[in-house]
Amino acid sequence: MRVVGGDMEANLAHAGEMIAEAAAHGAQVVLLPEAMDLGWTDPSALTQAEPVPEGKVSTYLSKMAKFHGVYVCSGLTEKDGEKVYNAAVLINPKGEIILLHRKINELDIGHPYYALGHQLSVVETELGTIGVMICADASTGDHVIPRTLSYMGADVILSPSAWAVPADHNNFEEPYGETWKKAYKPVTKDFRVWIAGCSNVGWMTGGPWKGWKTIGCSMVIGPGGEEVLNAPYGENADIILYVDILPEPRPGQGTTWHKYWDEQKSAPEF
Repeated sequence: MRVVGGDMEANLAHAGEMIAEAAAHGAQVVLLPEAMDLGWTDPSALTQAEPVPEGKVSTYLSKMAKFHGVYVCSGLTEKDGEKVYNAAVLINPKGEIILLHRKINELDIGHPYYALGHQLSVVETELGTIGVMICADASTGDHVIPRTLSYMGADVILSPSAWAVPADHNNFEEPYGETWKKAYKPVTKDFRVWIAGCSNVGWMTGGPWKGWKTIGCSMVIGPGGEEVLNAPYGENADIILYVDILPEPRPGQGTTWHKYWDEQKSAPEF
């Protein structure tokens, strides 16, 4: 999805078009990018962010989800009191917000704009148990956030994202996406979960990365680390892609006793 920095009206209108088109083609869940309303790290976050669920963005997305009878997961810029959060909502086909996530692992350049979240949650639906993270939440070295969501029972993890590169990035010499595959695949292998990351496209027109471009490359990694979907690269790749996600029964998520015991024996003493 193309996101225009600071232009909430245009971004909401485009999101509505994409939700309608996806629903018309049979989608049950529509995943939109990080900070879909204003753009990631756009300075407008400090003046235009709105509350959830009362604000214009979440109200509009709820209406679209209800009208089209689909789940909608989208990043947005949330105002709560004096704080602004890089947040995401999951909305059910009744138009109800059933999960709100605030990004925890925000890049340092995002700190002037966003406060940090401090909670993780999953929600049970008729399609399976769904968890939500945002972009760099996935890329801590230990993958602790997606692993925690998996321990909490997630069958599917949805990740609104904003993947950006400098304007002169050469994708033939340095293909984009390996960072996220390395973040997603170990978790999908260990827990037999699905992870879907959706990035926006377009030019960043404000903030510390002004002049960079967001380039899509959205992806879905299936249980076992299979690359089920790889979206095209490019600031103009404003498209909708479809994938069948079939959650599979998984055993309990706790660490086995033998693995725990082996780890304790090998742990260093302090």
